Amino acid sequence: MIEFAMPALGSDMDEGMLNEWLVKPGDTVSRGQVVAVVETTKAAVEIECWHDGTVHELLVPVGQTVSVGTPLATLLESGEVAAEHPAVSPKQPAAAPSEQPAAVAPGRPAAVSSGRPAAVSSGRPAAVPSGHRRWVSPAARRLASSLHVDLDAVTGTGPQGAVTITDVEHAAAEAAGSAAETARPAAETAGPAAAKPAESRGAMMRRSIAAAMGRSKREIPHYYLANEILLDASSQWLAERNAQRSITERVLPAALLLKAVGVAAQRFQELNGFWRDDGFVPADAVHVGVGISLRGGGLVAPAIHDVPGKKLDEVMSELTDLVARARAGSLRSSEMSDPTITVTNLGDQGVDTVFGIIYPPQVALVGFGKPAQRVCAVDGGIRIATTVHATLAADHRASDGHRGAMFLAAIDQLLQQPDQLEK
Repeated sequence: MIEFAMPALGSDMDEGMLNEWLVKPGDTVSRGQVVAVVETTKAAVEIECWHDGTVHELLVPVGQTVSVGTPLATLLESGEVAAEHPAVSPKQPAAAPSEQPAAVAPGRPAAVSSGRPAAVSSGRPAAVPSGHRRWVSPAARRLASSLHVDLDAVTGTGPQGAVTITDVEHAAAEAAGSAAETARPAAETAGPAAAKPAESRGAMMRRSIAAAMGRSKREIPHYYLANEILLDASSQWLAERNAQRSITERVLPAALLLKAVGVAAQRFQELNGFWRDDGFVPADAVHVGVGISLRGGGLVAPAIHDVPGKKLDEVMSELTDLVARARAGSLRSSEMSDPTITVTNLGDQGVDTVFGIIYPPQVALVGFGKPAQRVCAVDGGIRIATTVHATLAADHRASDGHRGAMFLAAIDQLLQQPDQLEK
């Protein structure tokens, strides 16, 4: 019998609340299938099962908060028979068939469950296919309850029509505006109540981030390196490539930077892995964590898996999907638990240079600032060129400045030959 436990979804997570079971005792599950939804201080995360088997017992009821490592369920392996046929756990009643849509497993596992609907209602009950439910992020559901917002009347703007915190806030604001026309005092009373839940959640996220970054600065001997990279070759190549494609097929510079970091990290393994139990553990693959700012404040850094082996179009597609789902509060456990190196790109915020803090147990973080035209010495002459400041924050226990400098130089070299990143 296999125990399925609450996974660690980052170094800043100590516990999570089980928000929903997507399976019941007796269900057959496959590796990579989404079986539950857990809410952390940052997002609602779809939890995947990494074993094939049959659900024997659900050990934790919906709504309960448990620590990382706590068994959530037990599974029977293929051919294994329990002493007694498992009944539905008394802690958790079986979900109705209409509440059991499974989710597509992330890109790394091959198994795919077919239960998730291809589209979700945008707020009109008639648009929901028979036998399916709407997807509402747990935070949005709690906020709607506190603001007395009818979720059936809210139009979801997240991926596949998911209802997000922003959607609920907009609906609450519209309702308050309508009420103000006839009862202004009531609207004024609702105003502070509407703001409090969002502020409370934001404060929780800030505490979570502060705890992880405080641990990082206390325990990790950081060293920092910076390099100015010419982007003229990459920019020209990307412009010519995108000119032959529709808007939806175009690749943004961010995807090119991610691919370059992924390929370079594959070559410099001491920068791609984890510091655990007083030793460095190199990762088997390169899963690049992407720093994503959330609309309500705070940030997450979920991973794009196996970046060096993906074509540039795939990296761009997964980046677009990841950002949308992160901001809708719909991430997967594998995306949160196993980034091997992180990239933060604050160029779109107008920052020339960013020096990041390593996200433990990782040992390196790459930062990119704002691409800008600058006066440069190129090929023995002076000219205006587009450059970007690339930085590396690395763990001195796992690598040294010499290897870190070679790593940044490799990223530079790859961006001078962008056609090599197409593959």
